[in-house]
Amino acid sequence: APLYYLLTRILTYLPTYLLTSESAAMLALSRTISSKPALRRVALVVNRQFAGTPESEVVVKNLKEVQAKVHAAAQARQGYGKNVRLVAVSKTKPVEAIKAAYDAGHRHFGENYVQELVAKAPALPNDIEWHFIGTLQSNKVAQLLKVVGASLACVETVGTPKLARALDKAARALSASQKLKIMIQVNTSGEESKGGVEPDLCAELARTISKECAGLEIAGLMTIGAPDYSGCRSEDFESLRKCRREVAEVLSISEDDLELSMGMSNDFETAIGQGSTSVRVGSQIFGARDYTVKK
Repeated sequence: APLYYLLTRILTYLPTYLLTSESAAMLALSRTISSKPALRRVALVVNRQFAGTPESEVVVKNLKEVQAKVHAAAQARQGYGKNVRLVAVSKTKPVEAIKAAYDAGHRHFGENYVQELVAKAPALPNDIEWHFIGTLQSNKVAQLLKVVGASLACVETVGTPKLARALDKAARALSASQKLKIMIQVNTSGEESKGGVEPDLCAELARTISKECAGLEIAGLMTIGAPDYSGCRSEDFESLRKCRREVAEVLSISEDDLELSMGMSNDFETAIGQGSTSVRVGSQIFGARDYTVKK
């Protein structure tokens, strides 16, 4: 009990930014927390101290407002299903802010950087469903899957056979029966700064993954799209829907079996109207990002 109390006080006074640091010391700490149930409980105690603060109240208020907008847009659209997932994008945000949203009942969160996610995940409840939505290098795949484990709901940024094979190898090494859900990222805008496969090559990539990667399940397609003055261009949404039709044909499945992850803070309502089944919203929930703590 005295040691538990001491650890609680030490972690309480650690600066928040340390929990997203890429330093070797903090990575070692995150692995230790992940492997020791007692330390995990300590981290959760620290997180609970954030509850009830003005910052947590703002996060919860913003979250409820976005949830209401998502629900309203889904109910109003025609020709698509009424269920839309909200992924709260928490990159560069402290674990306390994520825990505030978690305590309000939210479970799906998105992260862009491997080092940030592997530091956060062990300090948060293990029933969170993490979506990896950033650029993923093949040499970081094993670390991501090992640390986040079963809490990794989906890797949404698979755009090459090389990355798919790396994910497949790591997934099969961890579980012979449980497949890792992935989405194929499509560069619908053709911008060099954006990742993803070209639309014309999307179906072929899906075919390759289906044939060669037994440890992966293609859950759907994802795009970022090019912004215009009002949000993402509608032609990017149309392109992703076209890709879904082609992938469904190649895999001999229904289009309804493939999700569409499209729409972010500035255009998620439009994306929902265009058939999105999963939107990724960050700043409207957590506020402006501090990129001094990214990665």
